[in-house]
Amino acid sequence: MTETQAGRTLAHVVRELFGELSWNQARELCRRGKVQRNGAVETDAAVRVALGDEVTVTPHAPRVREHLLPENALLHVDAQVVVVNKPAGLISVPFENGDKNTLVDRVRMLLRRQGAGYGGAQGPELGAVQRLDKDTTGVMVFARTLAAKRHLQQQFRVHSIERRYLAIVHGQLQAASFDTLLIRDRGDGLRGSYGHFRRPTGPAPAAAQQAQRAITHVAPLESLHGASLVECKLETGRQHQIRIHLSEAGHPLVGEPVYIRDFTQPRLQAPRPMLHAETLGFVHPRTEQTVRFTVPPPQDFQTVLERLRH
Repeated sequence: MTETQAGRTLAHVVRELFGELSWNQARELCRRGKVQRNGAVETDAAVRVALGDEVTVTPHAPRVREHLLPENALLHVDAQVVVVNKPAGLISVPFENGDKNTLVDRVRMLLRRQGAGYGGAQGPELGAVQRLDKDTTGVMVFARTLAAKRHLQQQFRVHSIERRYLAIVHGQLQAASFDTLLIRDRGDGLRGSYGHFRRPTGPAPAAAQQAQRAITHVAPLESLHGASLVECKLETGRQHQIRIHLSEAGHPLVGEPVYIRDFTQPRLQAPRPMLHAETLGFVHPRTEQTVRFTVPPPQDFQTVLERLRH
C-alpha cells in the first residue's frame, strides 16, 4: 500500500486496481469475498487500509457465504462447552435489541449445520460467560448448559481462568502490573482508571457499577521499530481493561482508535487495535480437569508485526 492510498477505503483501493469499476462494482467484489487484505478475505468495503497493507483482487475466488464462520473456528465442542476462535469485526453477543449477526449467532448457526445438538427453536443453546471487543480476535468459551455456565462464571469470578493476550503497542514497554479502579467516565467521556485522567477530589466510588477493580500484568516479548510485542495476563476481565491500562501507561495499542487522545508521539497504523486473545485455560465443568486452548494471531496481526520488525 502506497502512502497516497493509506487511509482510503478498501473500495477506493479496489477501484484504483481496476480503473473501470464503478463504486457499486468495487463494493460488490468486497462483499462477495473476492478481495484479500494481507492474505485474508476482507468483505467490508468501507474499512480503511493502512500503510503496508497488501490488497489483492481475485475475481474468480469462491464466493463467501455471509454470516457463516469457517469450520475451523470451532476449537472444541462437547455437551458442556464450545470453544471458539473469534474473528475480528464481530461483537461477541448482542448488547442491544436488534443486534444481529453476532459471534454467538454465527456459532449457533455453525453448530446447527454440523448437527451438534439443539437447544430449542433458536438452535443450540449457548450461554455467554465472557466477551471480547468487536475488533479483538482469539479464544472464547460459551457454555451449553446452565450448570456449565455457573461453573465457568465462578471461575471468572475468583480469577482462576488463565487468559493470555498478545498485543502490539507503541514504544518500548517494560514489564509492569496495573491495579486500578476503572470508572465509566474518567472526566472526558471515556472509561478510565479513577484518579488517572483527573486528580481525585475524594474517595473512589464504592458501588461496583461505578468503579471496578482491574488487574493486568504486562511483559515485553520483542522490541520492534517504534513498538513492542507484549503479553498481557489478566486477573480481572473488565471492559476495555487492557486497552485502558496500556494507554494510561503511555503505550497505546497500535491501531487503537479511542484510548489514544493523550498520545503525542507518531501513531503507527494498523487495520484494527492489535490485540489477540491467544490462550484460554479453565477447569472443564464436567470432567473437573484443566483444559487449555491456544491459537496464533490472525494474518492482519502477523502482517503488522512483520512490518514493524523491518
